[in-house]
Order: sequence, then C-alpha cells, then structure tokens
Amino acid sequence: MNDIIKTKSGTAKGSCVISKDVIATIACSAALEVDGVSSMAQRPTNLRELMNSAAEKSVKVTLDGDATALDVYVNLFSGRRIPDVCAQVQQNVKAELQSMTGKPITRVNVHVVGVTFEESDGDGDAADGEE
Repeated sequence: MNDIIKTKSGTAKGSCVISKDVIATIACSAALEVDGVSSMAQRPTNLRELMNSAAEKSVKVTLDGDATALDVYVNLFSGRRIPDVCAQVQQNVKAELQSMTGKPITRVNVHVVGVTFEESDGDGDAADGEE
C-alpha cells in the first residue's frame, strides 16, 4: 500500500487510487514547463529502483500518512538564476499535483544535478555562408 495514494473522493461506488508513477509523471511534466529547466536528471538509485520508469528515476515520491513529499532532480540551462528557477519548479509541481490529484503536497525539494550549455546559433550561420 505504500506505492499508492488513496484520495478522499471514495464513494459507495468505489475509491480512487493513484500510483507513485503517476505522481512522478505529473511532477516531471510540471517541472519541464518551467523556463530554465533543460531536462530531468536521474536521481541516485539503489538496486531495487533500477527497473523504475523514467519519471520515477527523476522524481522520488515519499508518502507518510496524509503527507506527500517529492524530491525532483533537474538539469538547468546555464545563465539562469538557480534559486529563482528552483522556486518556480516548486510552485509549478505543487500546483499541478494538487490540481490533478486533489492530494495536498507538503514538500517539493528540487535538486539541481547539472547545467546544460546552450549551443549558439553563430556556428550554424557560418557554415551556411560558406556554401
């Protein structure tokens, strides 16, 4: 039961169960929408986690009763202010998850694993001019 979230929307007809993989997928999508995030990064894993989905390799979901905490691992574009991008990732991930699942998110920890350097367009233009 630790790998799923049960929402309080259960009725006499049944209940809603959301897996950690779905939570991780939503969190990845929300993080990638933030300007400055270049890609998701792989989080440190142990042997049991090697077969996880791509989303679960970038987001760790921790469930503790009604508390849901996430650790999100990202790569950022160079030249961006890291604290600002991280704050936006936290806000976006929390808002998307709470909107889509109805489950309160207690904490979103953002781990910046790497920096991506954008290629300049100048190199491509020089090659075009030589033809």
